[in-house]
Amino acid sequence: MTEDAILQGCLKNQAAAQRELYNRYSPKMLAVCYRFAHNREDAEDMLQEGFIKVFLQIHTFQNKGAFEGWIRRIIVHTCINHLKKNKRFNESVDILNANAIQVREESVPSIVQAKQIVDCIRILPIGYRTVLNLYAIEGYSHKEIADMLDIEESTSRSQYTRAKQMLEDILVRKNILQKPKEKIAWMAGLR
Repeated sequence: MTEDAILQGCLKNQAAAQRELYNRYSPKMLAVCYRFAHNREDAEDMLQEGFIKVFLQIHTFQNKGAFEGWIRRIIVHTCINHLKKNKRFNESVDILNANAIQVREESVPSIVQAKQIVDCIRILPIGYRTVLNLYAIEGYSHKEIADMLDIEESTSRSQYTRAKQMLEDILVRKNILQKPKEKIAWMAGLR
């Protein structure tokens, strides 16, 4: 089924098209949910809630930009709303599913190291972790983050700066990034 056929079917509330859309995009979107969720069950709840919104709002997709990006944006907003509503500010990544996370920084030498880094991100306080995920991984601006989280833009910037510093300290302490040049190059990649 082509993406256009899936869209047309979903607009007509066809179960087969909705199932195809869910099957095609849910694995990637579940990885997004894992970065924000307390545990697997919370991630799955966020995913289900997010896809309900996708199906209810599919008529608003205007073919401007990637369809997957549109879905991802809904999922991220659903995760943020879930965290706000449930005040779930604990661990955000199931490390077994970290390989599904797309890390933008290309100087991370291996998936093993990426998993270690994701594990270290889990140690960060929820505010730091959320801003780091939204800014460095999802690509939102500090203004967008401030709007999403109902905080000041300067708070988003300072949370991000503190998150990077704390993450750097954790990575060095755990000997994941040992060489100063390696540490600086990787951290510079976090915008």
